[in-house]
Amino acid sequence: MKKNVFSCSLLAALTLIAFSSCDNDDDNDSGINTIKSSQLYVSNNSDGNITVLDILSGEIKTLTTTSTAAEGIYYDAAIDEVIQASRSSNQLNVYSDISTFLASATISATVSSASDLQSPRDIAVYNDIVVVSDNSDVDGDTTTPDGRLFVYTKTNGTLTLRNIVITDFALWGIEFVNGDLYAVVDKTNELAVYTNFTTMNTTNAAVSASKRIAIEGIVRTHGLAYDNGTMILTDVGDAASDSDGVFHIISDFENKFDTVNNGDTMAVANNQVRVAGSNTLLGNPVAAEYDATTKTVFIAEAANGGGRVLSFSNSTIGGDLSPTINTSLAMASSLYFYAN
Repeated sequence: MKKNVFSCSLLAALTLIAFSSCDNDDDNDSGINTIKSSQLYVSNNSDGNITVLDILSGEIKTLTTTSTAAEGIYYDAAIDEVIQASRSSNQLNVYSDISTFLASATISATVSSASDLQSPRDIAVYNDIVVVSDNSDVDGDTTTPDGRLFVYTKTNGTLTLRNIVITDFALWGIEFVNGDLYAVVDKTNELAVYTNFTTMNTTNAAVSASKRIAIEGIVRTHGLAYDNGTMILTDVGDAASDSDGVFHIISDFENKFDTVNNGDTMAVANNQVRVAGSNTLLGNPVAAEYDATTKTVFIAEAANGGGRVLSFSNSTIGGDLSPTINTSLAMASSLYFYAN
């Protein structure tokens, strides 16, 4: 059944998300564009189910899957389906007609990949390509950093493994910005990019990133999210701590990233807005999503309070902010935001 467990402080955020200024060529004389639908799709490593938070109504539904742990999720509104990476079966599962489930339900995958994966952490989608970051050890030597990007094609109702790219750094979050794939360099404060990833990497190969830079102020970057020129990077700090989490907001991201030379550091000053402090409830913010229209950051927090889904609707001012949404979800691991 549906539950409503959003905090009352969400009302202000709902107003912001439901209404936004129209473009100059909009025919709406009121100057207001009404958002009809706004959902946050969330995975977790506690039971592997899909949690759907309706941002406008505050209702929450749970879609029970056969997975017992999952990390990496993507919603395709054009065909109304969710792609989820299962850590318990080491495969991608596709769930169709998601919007037809008006209440909590048990669902079955309509399409599944082979069990190619070993430790999936995130999903990034570009056209008919689905990329999964996997942080399992590649060479049998845990002292050497490495990871794998599993590249699938999604066509005619099937998911087929096209190729595997081996990286020379440990992986976690990944994000497409146009055709460029940005990847977190786990266990560091670095961010890497593979330019024109899908066309330049079509065979099994070990490939170094096109560019890697450090992000000042971050200890251990983990999650990332991009929307309309702004990048969000999360910092889990000491993974054993449930109170030292941070996220950074980088507007005009591509220009700022391009001006930093390979191997150099992007300074905080004049480049980044930092959100941190005891009010934030951030400990291990493992994944993020961003809505540029309302400047809202959504966070999958894995540790604080046992796991939470958080949002910060006034995020661009930075500082020790209190979350607008604070919903308990054990071992929250990944999320995807959609609005229309």
